[in-house]
Amino acid sequence: MSTPLPPTPSAPSARSWLIVAGLLLAATLAGLLLDPYVSLTSLAMLYVLTVVVAAYRLGWIESSVCAAGAVTALNFFFVPPRWTFEVDTRENLIALVTLLVVALVVSRLATGLRRETELARLNENRARQLQALATELADASVDTQVITAGRAALAAAFAGPCALALADGAGTLQDAGALDSAVQDGIYCCMKEAAVLGPGTGRWPGLNAWYLPLGDKGQVLGAACVQPALSGDEAGRQHAQALCALLAQALWRLRLARSLQAAQNEAQQQQLHSTFLAAISHDLRTPLAAIVGAASSLQTQRDKLGLAEQDRLLGSIASEAAYLSSVTENTLQLVRLSGAHQELRRDWESMEEIVGAVLARVRQRDPARRIRSSVPDGLPLVKADPVLLAQLIANLLENALKYSEGAVELVVQVQAGEMRVMVKDRGEGIPDAEQDTIFEPYARGDRAGPRGAGLGLAVCRAIARAHGGRLVLRRRQRGGSSFVLSLPLEVQPIEGSAP
Repeated sequence: MSTPLPPTPSAPSARSWLIVAGLLLAATLAGLLLDPYVSLTSLAMLYVLTVVVAAYRLGWIESSVCAAGAVTALNFFFVPPRWTFEVDTRENLIALVTLLVVALVVSRLATGLRRETELARLNENRARQLQALATELADASVDTQVITAGRAALAAAFAGPCALALADGAGTLQDAGALDSAVQDGIYCCMKEAAVLGPGTGRWPGLNAWYLPLGDKGQVLGAACVQPALSGDEAGRQHAQALCALLAQALWRLRLARSLQAAQNEAQQQQLHSTFLAAISHDLRTPLAAIVGAASSLQTQRDKLGLAEQDRLLGSIASEAAYLSSVTENTLQLVRLSGAHQELRRDWESMEEIVGAVLARVRQRDPARRIRSSVPDGLPLVKADPVLLAQLIANLLENALKYSEGAVELVVQVQAGEMRVMVKDRGEGIPDAEQDTIFEPYARGDRAGPRGAGLGLAVCRAIARAHGGRLVLRRRQRGGSSFVLSLPLEVQPIEGSAP
């Protein structure tokens, strides 16, 4: 790899020539003050020091002129015969020539040292920029963050104007309207060839900018346009390529992460659907067999059965059919709520009306009137799907009635900016080992009690999450469980306005 070249030096400015004149004047005045006390050799050292300072601070042209001016001033003011440009002895002539050569050599060496120092500082700054960009890109989660960081890095590294554009799946540039037609053509050509174009690359050297692809051949995601582009600035081109390589890696990382997430979601959906099918074939087979058996008995042996037996068979059919309806409804709701990008049709609803409708339906299966409700007046409206919310509360109440004895409390209140619905019972409670899995589909644990498919709580949590809320289980101090539904309270609609 060749040594990178520094930026091309600019033409000497008026300020540079003023510095040269000031240095020569200062050396001459100091020499005139020290002339009575020092030798000609010491005076010559003052001018050598002047040349060194000029070479370190100024360019090669200014420092060379300063070296010639120093020899001329020494000859005019201090070499006999003084105040002339004549040299009376061979020794003084040799001294002046030697001083001129030494001054030019020192100027050249000092200029080279300054250029190397500038190169080292430039390379250090570029290395730090690459490190900072890599750190920033590691935290990027979307393509726009990568593009924003890339544009800022290019703008900081080059005078510009610089451009950066991504292509979609069809190869069309995004936000192409913000780019000049010439820049668009260069970016398209760069993406097509998957190679760096511009001065010093051997490809389209007549361009006034570098065009650098984001990625390799077959995997080009976009391209960058970098200006100014000088054919001799190999280090600048390599730095631009390093920046674009970091951006391409970050973009590919994000795309791979999205592909992996999509694959995982698809696998989860397939697994969920397979589980649903297995559950349907397992959990629905028994009630279907019971319904078919009871119906067949009534159909073929009704004349031989008494009224009590017929009523028992009819009751069995009704019970099993209700169970089938419940399992089917829960399964379909869980499938729908587990689907990707599922959105609910939510509207402003009254929690008092939803709870009242649920209690009217559930109490038909609660002849002992065990449910005790506490719903204060004046509750704020919630933005929800009333059917799903009613199903959630009904599932919690029916579970509490199944798995506990004694009173079941239904409490609704507003707390900490949330609407909270709590269903409390005094049953045996949920074992610690099942606290984390009780909300999973088909998880019933080892509890004894009425049969069930284990879908109710899974559906409840899915409904809560679909509304932006959460459903948690809490232990009660004197035994029992408390299921707490928390729904966020959004800005209430203005009274009389359309929902």
